[in-house]
Order: sequence, then C-alpha cells, then structure tokens
Amino acid sequence: MIEGYDPYLVALSVVIASLGGYTGFSLTARIRSGPGANPRVLLSGAAAILAVGIWTMHFVGMMAAPLPADAVYLVLPTIISFLICALVVGISLFFVSIGDPSPRRVIPSALLLGAGIASMHYVGMHGLAGSFGLTHDPPLVALSVGIAIVAAYGGLRIFLARQDGLRLAISAVAFGIAVSGMHYTAMLGMHVEPQGEGHRHAAIGLAASPQALAIVVAVLCFVIAAGFLLSLVPDRRQPQPAPVVADAAPQLAPEPPAVPATAEPPVEAVLPNRVIAAPLGGIGQPPRVTAARLPIEGANGTHFIDAGDVRSLRADAHYTRVHDGTRERMCPWSISEAEAQLDPGRFIRVHRSHIVAIEHVTFVGKEGEGAIIELDGPSKPRVPVSRAKVAEVKARLGLRRPA
Repeated sequence: MIEGYDPYLVALSVVIASLGGYTGFSLTARIRSGPGANPRVLLSGAAAILAVGIWTMHFVGMMAAPLPADAVYLVLPTIISFLICALVVGISLFFVSIGDPSPRRVIPSALLLGAGIASMHYVGMHGLAGSFGLTHDPPLVALSVGIAIVAAYGGLRIFLARQDGLRLAISAVAFGIAVSGMHYTAMLGMHVEPQGEGHRHAAIGLAASPQALAIVVAVLCFVIAAGFLLSLVPDRRQPQPAPVVADAAPQLAPEPPAVPATAEPPVEAVLPNRVIAAPLGGIGQPPRVTAARLPIEGANGTHFIDAGDVRSLRADAHYTRVHDGTRERMCPWSISEAEAQLDPGRFIRVHRSHIVAIEHVTFVGKEGEGAIIELDGPSKPRVPVSRAKVAEVKARLGLRRPA
C-alpha cells in the first residue's frame, strides 16, 4: 500500500501533526506559568487542538493513499473516531495535570492515549466503504499500537516538562513524526481486497465523498494553523499600577524615633501559624506579623503547609494556587492577602498574579518584555516576571545592585 502515495500529502500530514503538537503543548505550558489564564480553558484548548491535529493528520494520510475510486467515508464512524481521539486526549492530559507527575500517572495515561489514537485510526478505517474488503496484518497492527503508545508517552513528557522555544519545536516535530509513523505503519499492514474476498465494506448509512472530506480537513487545517500562530503571540499584559488616593491636605511624616546605639538586633517570636519580628530597644513601627504556614483547601477539609515549602503562589480569581515544587493546591487567600501575610524578606511579588520564594529560584532568563524564573522542586515550576519587576528580582538574586 505504500506505493502510489502522494508525497505532498504525506508531508502535509506530518506538518499538521507537528503543528497540532506544538500548539497543544504550548497551551499546556501556560497552565502553570500563564499570567491570569484559566487552567481549565488552557487544558481544554490543548486537548482539543491535539485531538484535531491527530485526527486531521489521519485523514490527510488517508487522502494520500491510493484507495479505490469508489471509496466513500461513512459519517457516523468518522465522527466517532474523532470523539474517541478527543476523549482520550482530554482524559490523559487531565489525569497527569491533577497530581504529581510520577510514572504511576504518566505510564497509564500514555497507555490510554496510545490505545485511543490506535482506536481512532481503526474506527476511522472502518468508516471507509466501497465495493472492496479490508484486511490487516496482525504484527503490523501490534507495531502501530506500540508506536502510538511510545508517541503518547513522549507527548505527555513534553507536556510535563513545559519546554519552550527551539526545544519545544524539536519535540513537536518528533511527536508529529511519531504519530504519522503509527498511521503509515498501520496503512502498511492494510490490504484492499477485491469484492468477494474478505468482508465487503458496503456504504450503509450517511456517507461523504472524498471531496467533501477534503473540505472539512482543509477547514481543520486552517484551525490548527490559526491556533499555532496564536500560541506564538507573547502575552504583553503588564500589571496595572495601584490607584493613588490623595489626602485632603498634605501632612508631614513624623520624624522616626531615635534608636540607641546599643539597641539589640530584632528577634523573632514564633506563635501558632505566625512569626512576629519586633525590634528591641525603641518604639517604632508595629511589629510585622508574617504567616509561618499557609492554609490549603482539600477534599476533606483545610490543611496547612509550611511557608518554607512554598515555591510560588498564583492568583486564581479571589483565591490563589500554592505550588510546593511538585503540584499546585488551592489557598483561600487572595494574592493581595498572601502578599501581606508572607515574609517580604523571603517572598517577592514578581507579577500582578504571581509571588515567588526568592530562596527557591534556580534560573532566571529573558522572555518577551519581562523575564521568566524557574524554581527548584521535582517539577521545576516556572513563573513569569513583569518588566517592572525584573530589576528588583535581579537585585534580590545578587545579579544587579539595587537602585
């Protein structure tokens, strides 16, 4: 079946799978690092664009194959094949995004996703009808399923790694080649038998001609290309300055009280869930009370996490999501309340939607008009830095002298 393939359509199918992979992985890369973005929307968009890319690649590959002239596509199996692909992609991405990225989650997700991609292919093949029969070589069927599982595992690892730039492009191309390899391996094991041999695939039910399917596929190709281009657009939103309320009459600030030269350094008094830093030897500002632990909402109640284990906090509507280096969990505090509660010597608000623990920063690099920092931990979370905060972050890291 390999002889007679249209090389241009074969190349187009690989490009479509690669663009779908890049767009889907780019969207998932913003689930934890995207400023102000809804994780559910990003996850749904990533699953949809990956499913569209895989499914469209399949039918472009079908159009590239030298099929009989009277071949038509049954509408119901064709739609079911897409729904299978969308369902397994969504379940797999959701399953690995709700907890630790451990092999216990990644491997079952890869098996599910690979089996779903293979099922999508063979259900779609069942929708091919005409005065002929189809047979498949069992060894090549098994090989195609194995390739699909390996491609799914690599794609999920890319999702968890949240790579960007050139590495993400290379990974997406590799994913596109792997998914296409599964398709063409399965096609290599498929044989078209003349009528009377094997099982005849009669066109029973609503059918679509290859020309109609080509129009649908062309529209989906434009959708993938549009999503790809949109994923390349940088987020240029900057934090809004806080409003300044002027007093009715200007007042002079009182002179700070003199502190004797023999004053002792500040000491920390630890109270339940709070740390109070109070200066001794003089009357000054009220002692700053900072949280030693943060509340975390769970299915069975409220838990607490030590502030020293916190890597970052991300705004999520009126709440925040706390990242401990492994996963995110819901905190009932708003981002402003968290900024007021946490120790400013250890935490810094680097974006209107993000606070990080400066002691856990392991990498800082330029991204767009701002910067990106990476924190330690098993999943190495990444957090954006707004342009207005870059200098302060670098100063806190010892990379630049404070102004």
